[in-house]
Amino acid sequence: MDLRMLVVVFSMVASELSHVHTRPIDFVCDSEARRMMNKVKDLQVEMVVCSAVDALPSDIKLPCIRIHKATWERKSVHEQRAEILLSLGTLAQDVRSARTLSQPGCGLTLLERLEHSINNYLHVVRLLHIEQGEQVGPQAELCLGRPSKDLGLVLKHFGLLLTGKLEWVIAEMAKGC
Repeated sequence: MDLRMLVVVFSMVASELSHVHTRPIDFVCDSEARRMMNKVKDLQVEMVVCSAVDALPSDIKLPCIRIHKATWERKSVHEQRAEILLSLGTLAQDVRSARTLSQPGCGLTLLERLEHSINNYLHVVRLLHIEQGEQVGPQAELCLGRPSKDLGLVLKHFGLLLTGKLEWVIAEMAKGC
């Protein structure tokens, strides 16, 4: 087995063993739990080791990561959450499509791990509304950046979505901790 593949497999196993099962309340009130859940940096390191991932087999629409502070603050927490859910859902769907077109190897493994990570965030963010007592979620406008076949750029935008918009929503919700 190739040494690079062994490194990728080892880091996959290590990250899954250290995976913390985050409850939504932990996600909101414990920044350490959120930090442990964020696997973007691990995926970026593995991408460097896995030199086979130069271009994805299909485009992935990048989520909007820019925030116009005044516009964002006029939205309710539920509207902000709905926008994040829509971005994560679209990202998961596009990553799943790229994964189904990928050849076996470390590139496929990276896409599987990315999809798993996005789905974890989708699950936790969906559950946040239950704990916060939201009845029916508002409709969000889909804001997507340009399509890209660059996995590095996809990981960067995913990470910025988590550390930007999602953290702003969490900061508002954390006032109740």
